[in-house]
This record gives sequence, C-alpha cells and structure tokens, in this order.
Amino acid sequence: MKHTYHIYGMTCNGCRSHVEETLSKVDGVLKASVDLERAEAIIDMESHIPIEKFQDALTIVSGRYSIHNSGEYHHNEDKISTSVEINKGKGTFYCPMHCEGDKTYDKPGDCPVCGMDLVEEQNLSNTILEQWTCPMHPEVINDEAGSCPICGMDLVPMQTDISEEEKTYKKLLKKFKISTAFTLPIFLIAMSEMLTNNPLYTIMEQKEWNWIQFALSIPVVFYATWMFFERAYKSIKTWNLNMFTLIGIGSGVAWLFSVFAMFFPDIFPNQFKTESGTVHVYFEAATVILTLVLFGQLLEARAHSKTKSAVKELLKLAPNKAIKIVDGKEVEVSIDKIKLNDILKVKPGDKIPVDGVITEGDTTIDESMITGEPIPVNKKDGEKVSSGTINGNQSFLMKAEKVGSDTLLSQIIHMVNDASRSRAPIQNLADKVSGYFVPVVVMISLVTFVVWAIWGPEPVYVYAFVNAIAVLIIACPCTLGLATPMSVMVGVGKGAQNGVLIKNAEALEKLDKVDTLIIDKTGTITEGKPTVEKIGAFNESLPADMGDFNENQVLQYIVSLNSNSEHPLAEATVKYGKELNAEILKSEAFSAVTGKGVEAIINDKKVALGNPKMMEYARAKISSKMEEETKTYQKQGKTVSYLSVDKTVTGYVVIGDKIKKTSAKAIKALQDKGISVIMLTGDNYDTAQAVASELKLTDFKASMLPEDKLKEVEKLQNNGKVVAMAGDGINDAPALAKSDVGIAMGTGTDVAIESAMITLVKGNLHGIVKAQHLSHAVMKNIKQNLFFALIYNTLGVPIAAGVLFPFFGILLSPMIAALAMSFSSVSVIANALRLRNIKIQSNV
Repeated sequence: MKHTYHIYGMTCNGCRSHVEETLSKVDGVLKASVDLERAEAIIDMESHIPIEKFQDALTIVSGRYSIHNSGEYHHNEDKISTSVEINKGKGTFYCPMHCEGDKTYDKPGDCPVCGMDLVEEQNLSNTILEQWTCPMHPEVINDEAGSCPICGMDLVPMQTDISEEEKTYKKLLKKFKISTAFTLPIFLIAMSEMLTNNPLYTIMEQKEWNWIQFALSIPVVFYATWMFFERAYKSIKTWNLNMFTLIGIGSGVAWLFSVFAMFFPDIFPNQFKTESGTVHVYFEAATVILTLVLFGQLLEARAHSKTKSAVKELLKLAPNKAIKIVDGKEVEVSIDKIKLNDILKVKPGDKIPVDGVITEGDTTIDESMITGEPIPVNKKDGEKVSSGTINGNQSFLMKAEKVGSDTLLSQIIHMVNDASRSRAPIQNLADKVSGYFVPVVVMISLVTFVVWAIWGPEPVYVYAFVNAIAVLIIACPCTLGLATPMSVMVGVGKGAQNGVLIKNAEALEKLDKVDTLIIDKTGTITEGKPTVEKIGAFNESLPADMGDFNENQVLQYIVSLNSNSEHPLAEATVKYGKELNAEILKSEAFSAVTGKGVEAIINDKKVALGNPKMMEYARAKISSKMEEETKTYQKQGKTVSYLSVDKTVTGYVVIGDKIKKTSAKAIKALQDKGISVIMLTGDNYDTAQAVASELKLTDFKASMLPEDKLKEVEKLQNNGKVVAMAGDGINDAPALAKSDVGIAMGTGTDVAIESAMITLVKGNLHGIVKAQHLSHAVMKNIKQNLFFALIYNTLGVPIAAGVLFPFFGILLSPMIAALAMSFSSVSVIANALRLRNIKIQSNV
C-alpha cells in the first residue's frame, strides 16, 4: 500500500532527513520519502498502518513534527507556520553548504549542522546610502551635503561600517596571527628534539621545556581555536557530526594526552617515555593542527567572498543618488527618496537610478551589465529603461515606474541570491555519503589504533596513537558538502552577468540533460513588436441587411474591441488606429477567449476578433474565398485575425512581426548540440510553415491552444524526452510550468516569467544557447569537485591509517594531514571559482 500524508513542523533539510528516517523505521514500512517543499510524505507499507503509529514515532524523536492525512489541516497550523517564519529569519545569513536548505538567520554565527561560519547574503538592503556628518558634532547626520546646524562647519561623508563578511575575515586573521605566534615556538621546541646535541637542553631540561610548550599552547587552544571545540561539542550533542567533530576529537585527544602525560607520567607505559624519563608530549601536533585548520578557515572566508563577486558587481551598479525634477528645478536626492511617477533627469554617463520610461529625449544606453550584450541600445521617447544601466552621451527625462525592490536590478539580485541558496539534485549523493562519513572515519580511526597496537613496530602504542589521530584529522566531509553549492553560486552569478537568470540550482542540472526544446513563435522567435500591415473588408460576401463594410469601419471595430486588451497584437492595432484617428466606440461585456481571440458588444452588435477557432466560437463562417484572400499573407509568415459582426465575418487585419536576427543562428547552434527544436504556435499552418521554412525548422505545429501545448509537452515527456519550453505569453504558462525546464523571455508577461525556471533578460533565443553553455560548464565543474572530494577522502584516510608503511615505510604526520585537510576545501572552492572565467557567449 502507498499513502500520502502532510507533515507539519519541518523547517530545513535536516528536519526532512530526520522525519524520513523516523518514518522509515516504523514496523511495516517498506519505504518513506519526504518532500520538504511540499511538506509531504509518501509511505510504502506492507499493509495499512494507523496514522497514530506514525505520530507516536515522530513525537518520540521530537515534539515539533506532526503528520496528517492528505487534505486535512492541523488545528495548530497557523502556530507552526509562524514558528517556521520566525526560524527562517530575515534572509541575511546562511550556511554555504546549505545543510538546512534555504534556511537563513538574522545574525552571524555557526551552522548548527556542519559548524561552518554562516555567510552574509549580498543584497541592496545591505548597501548603505551615503550619509554626511559633522566632524565636531557626530550626532548630526544628514542624507545630503551641507553645513552643521550647530557649528556651521561643512558636513563630511560618514565612514561606512565594514560588512559582516569582512568582520569575520578580520577576526579570523587576528586569531590566526595570535595562534601562529604561539604555535611557532612550540613547533621549534618540539622539533629540536630531533637534534643530536639539543642546545635547548643546556638551558633547561626537557621536562621544563614541556611545561613551556603547555603554557604556550593555552592561548592557541582556549582563545584562537576554541571555536573548533565549541563546534565539535555542539555537533556531538546534536549528533550532527561534521568536520569539526573530527578536528575536535583528534587535536583534543592529542592535547589532553600531553597534559595527562605531564601531570601523571607514572600511569603511562615505558614505550611512551623518552630517554630522560618524561612522557613524549604532542602539544606541537595539537597546536599546529589547530593553526593549520584556522588557516584553512581564513582562506575559505576569503574564497567565499570571491564566489559572491557577481552579486557584488551587480550591487555596484545601483546608484545612490538621482536628479529629480521638482517644480521645473533639478534637485539631487537619495535613491530611496524616489517615488512612483517622479520625473528624473539622467545626464550623459550617469547610471539610470530606477526602472521607468523615457518621457523626453533620445539616447543610447549600455545594458551590457544586465543583458550581457556589449552593443549599446538606442532608446527614444516612450521606451523603457532599467536601473543600473549606463546612459550614453545625451541627457533625457524619464518617469519612475518601478522603485526599490521592484526594479529589474533588485529582482535580478534577489533571484541570484535565492538560486545560490537552492540545492541541486546531484547534491543528494554528497548528502548520503556525508551522513555516514564521520561515524565511519571514527571507526576507521579506532580500528587503526587497534591494528597498530597489535601488529605495529615498537613503540606500538605511539605509532597507534599518532596514526589514529592522523586519520581523524585528514578526513574532510566539507569537501563533499561544498562541491555543489560553490559551483552553483558562481555559475548563477555568471549567468546573471550575461542576462541569464536562474531561479534554482535544479534548473541548471536539468538544462544540461535537455534533448528537446519547444519554442513559441510570437515574442520568442519573432521580435514581439507586431505592426499592422493591412486592413481588409469582405464586402461581396456580406448579407444585404448589413450594408457595406469598408476598411475604415473594420478598423474602427477592431480598435474599439482591442482597446480593452493588453495583448501585443491588440496594442499594435490600437496604435495603428490612433495614428489614423480612428474613432473608438463604446464596448460592453468584453471578454478574452484564451488562445482564440476577444469579443464584446459594440453598438448593440456582438463583435468578435481572432483566429479561425475564434470565428467558430462566435459561430461565424469563413468562406473559401475569404481563406484564399488571406492565405497569401499567411504564406509570407504574417498573422491574420478575422473580424465578425453578429456571426458574420466582415473583415480582417494583417499583422507582421519580424523574426529576430539571432533566432536562426541560435536554433542551428542548439541543433548542432543534438537538441531537437520544435515550434508550437497558435497561428495558422501557412504562417507557421513560412516562419519554419525561413528558420529551416522541420518540426512545427500550428493552431495550438494553451492546452494543446501542455499536452505536447506531456507527450514528449512520456516518450522519455527531457523537455525545455521557451515562451513569453500567458498562453505559454501551463506548458512552461509542466516542462522539465521552463525558459521565459524577459520581455514577456509576468505570468510566463513566474512559471519558468530560467528567465532571459534580453528575450531572444541566443540566451538559451548561453544558458545551455552555462549549465554544461556548471555541471562539469560540480562533477570535478565531487570527484576530487571522493578521491581525496578515499586515498587520504587509508594513507593516514598507514597502509603504505609495510611497502614503502611511509607514514603521514597528523600535521601534514591537517595541512592537506585545510587545503582540500580551499581547492574545491578554487575550482568553482574557475567558472568566473568561462565564456558562455557564442558566435550567434
């Protein structure tokens, strides 16, 4: 039997794993699968199990989870959802390994699962606007330059606080300097024992030098690296075993062994003692290990900063000042003071402050920082501009239409941050391995000690002790945990810089597997800027009681009907009608029929406009003679919409939409990669064939309604195809949502963009080629990271255990193991950073 249940109380991936494991252990359960996003559990069982049994199991492990039949709602649901919201925080700090999914925190700290430092999310809210203060009266703070109201001195710019990221780095750097300063003399004292005539022993005996090592180690252990032991304790207490568990046990055992050796030397066997009778201490091993791990953390902190460089570059695009026109005068204001419909002036070379529309003037604008396209774009009165882009050599006035978090730049930064925190399915492999990693390493360490104690050379216990510690220190579960998130973070940022916005990591992984691409025609293949080319009337076919219908009357009805619609084709006809001063008649009972057309009551007559299916819907018959007249235009790739009045077809409008210059080359580039490209359009067969012929597309379907596109996607998926769908309209939304990867044109509707996993800012097929290149590069990088992480641990642990000693006499010092472990994580991040330099542009 298989049942689906709702689960309440889960806030992160750790919760999901906990619930899944608990349900799987219930007697009679064959398999349990839990989905965090849907708050859903699917349980396979031998026979029906009462839901109370599952609830009892969940209550035992934690009182925060509850299970319910599908469709039922818990009476404490509101309370639980509120607690989840509180736990989620404001979205400022998160774990770089995504141990808890997209969970975020309000304050800096350590991840409760892996123990790593939480990293700060880069967003516009973190960007501090320039403020001014008085050097004599610091309590005076203004948003603008001026004079102090108390003493009259000129205000000076305030020093902005450094970011939490920089604070963490400086804190680690300070601790590293202190740790190194105390560790270095310990290391030199310990290494001097290898000299034949140790000069230090002429100053003091070895016993006294051991006490000096002990004293020097205290600041290292209890200040500079104490956080590692705190994380280790926390990991054992919560049983979220991680890298710091191993470091804490390994270095802690070495240090405590040394302390006991000094205070209670008589309890140790002779093989642990030196020629002078003192027990050999390992203060140098413990402190060097901790210092090297701290050095690794320091390098990681700096490397993490570089992985977010793309978002930081986007943040630099946001200007903090703008020129606002107030009563005909230019006033400089802070960006946060701009409101909707404000008129702003943008001077040559200035960054555009917010999203809006040009109201006066022509210019060229550099949009490369958002679209990735290097050629400046000509803009004129009535055209839209985006914040962060750079004005050319002409001034212009603009009206603010989107401000604050609603601007395109803010949305891009928000999407990049969300995608960077999302988890790719391939990460599940690393999670499964990591779940068993630490306990297995501890077991190997214990086995290593036993094997060396029984079969090792003299002094057996010394060899056993040192090699067991080396095993604990060299193992690095962090390399597995960082392998996927680092590549995703850098890849998503790279995409944003090139006009490819990734909604989540899953989209990147799936796009690399896509073998079939479905594309819409209007706005995807074509420019989406339709223009009216002809208005036609069918006078000869009209009934006698309707009188004559000329082109002007047909245009008047079309414009009156379409003035209620926001469809691009409708806007084109209305614009055309206004240019010809066509009178707009009053319309009533307007309605849009998805995928067909529109209808309304005008002058007490039922008027409809649309494709042949709309005419069928309006019960108006298109004669063969009418079809012949319009077919000529359709064979040229034009769109023809018919007009009916009181169930009689009275005329038509021919609308042209140029094919984008990049479409043909982009389609060929995708086909060369082995991707099958299919065009689905709501237009008629002749129009579709003309466009397909120009693009050399052999696979296309015409007269497709939204449900037809959806069915086509499902059909291809049922045949084993991995389907991507690219579209820009509301009618594409169902197919976009159903496809494996939905790709929306940034020039399209909000509904289409919301339904898609990838958005192309520029809105052309060239963006799909870039997205495919990016996806392939990111997945290749992730696989390299995972391979390195697995190979490193697979080879490193046995070598540390001493498997090479019987053959080559090679042993690995715990200090060398610590160095290798520290650099393993940094190596993974360094490999991910290579993605910053890849070229995803093609010759399209």
